[in-house]
Amino acid sequence: MDEKLQGWINLFKPKGISSFSAIYKIKKKFNIKKIGHAGTLDPSAEGILPIAINKTTKLIPFVNISSKKYLFTIKWGEQTSTDDSEGEVINYSNKTPSEEEINRIVNSFIGYQNQIPPKASAVKVNGKRAYAVLRENKNFSLVSKKVFLKSITFLFSDNNTSSFEIDCGKGFYVRSLARDIANKLGTYGHVVDLKRTKVGHFTENNSILLDDTLKIGQSEFEFNCIHSSISMLDDILAYEIEERKDLNDLSLGKSIFINKKKLIKKPLNSDKEELVFLSKKGNIVSFGKLSEDLFKPNKVLI
Repeated sequence: MDEKLQGWINLFKPKGISSFSAIYKIKKKFNIKKIGHAGTLDPSAEGILPIAINKTTKLIPFVNISSKKYLFTIKWGEQTSTDDSEGEVINYSNKTPSEEEINRIVNSFIGYQNQIPPKASAVKVNGKRAYAVLRENKNFSLVSKKVFLKSITFLFSDNNTSSFEIDCGKGFYVRSLARDIANKLGTYGHVVDLKRTKVGHFTENNSILLDDTLKIGQSEFEFNCIHSSISMLDDILAYEIEERKDLNDLSLGKSIFINKKKLIKKPLNSDKEELVFLSKKGNIVSFGKLSEDLFKPNKVLI
């Protein structure tokens, strides 16, 4: 594959495979030099996994702030070591909450909250990933992190399970939410089904299945599966490059002058340096700081 090709794949990851394994299959099939993903999905979860190709991988840190939507199901009465069905049951309860009880407390989780990540997570503990420490059967605790839940909808209950839909921000753990909802209801619970239906502008409706991706040819892949690199960046200062000379100067790491009146989303304060993304036909070619009308590149993607 041409190393200059960049952009995003809106992949729908199936259950039973890690995020790393999913992107490795695509990397190997299409001979992509560099590949990465925004927001890991557990092997037992399915759903949207945005994949960055080649130099677009440099934009991944700016995508994780995008809102994400999930559908998930809690099984009541059991807490597991991983807060999902992969772990061992560590606590039992005979209580299954009623729909009335759930509706009474569920909205209390909306907004900013301090959330303790699951012990089977990628959070670091003394330099090691928490899931690795958990495998060593060591006793440890994790520090809570501030996260944001925009909305939560209780959908229905069926026997000893209940299903929900949420819209959340960066760093949010659905498994932790399930654990905390159960605790607030005076019982235990863990996630038995999890699907991510939206990440930023990428939704399930316009995604492509992993199996379907691996069956198509290279030209079809490049034409039908790759979205522009700017497509995953929300609420940014952007500027479309028109002059060839500007592109040449940027490729050499030089600063260029831009017309602030043509910015997509104007700076709030012209006295401060602003982070700006420069694009050409929908693909990011550079990002850096804007001081008055002088753009100074931090990274060049051409």
